[in-house]
Amino acid sequence: MSELSDLYQEVILDHNREPHNFHAMPGATRRAEGYNPLCGDQITVYLKLEGDKIKDVSFEGKGCAISKASASVMTDEIKGTTSLEADTLVEKFRELVTQPKEDQPSAEELGKLAVFAGVWEFPTRVKCATLAWHTLHSALAAKKGPITTE
Repeated sequence: MSELSDLYQEVILDHNREPHNFHAMPGATRRAEGYNPLCGDQITVYLKLEGDKIKDVSFEGKGCAISKASASVMTDEIKGTTSLEADTLVEKFRELVTQPKEDQPSAEELGKLAVFAGVWEFPTRVKCATLAWHTLHSALAAKKGPITTE
């Protein structure tokens, strides 16, 4: 568990310092805003869809290291997927950060997202980790208005 914990900390710190795909996206075909009132995290997710394929994704906002790192890794993982594949990953990520280790999806199913496996042990951080994912789901569903983690 120590190796995973060390990797988790390294990924969080790296993606917080230099988040991937951190910018507004001119010409986005979908956009959603999310807010975590518990700690003040705010995020906007931008998507460029071509048919059902996510051709590009980016985000911007402010928040804690876990929130920003989760959004950064999320953008890397969903770029090039279909909407259905991305929504499936949203659900797997939710299970990862809310379920004890024995009930979590396998590392093979999650790839790089597996470093977030320990979040479930810190209930106040689950909302931080899932904010970008809820916002992505909202963008894919073309929901109107900001979403919150409450």
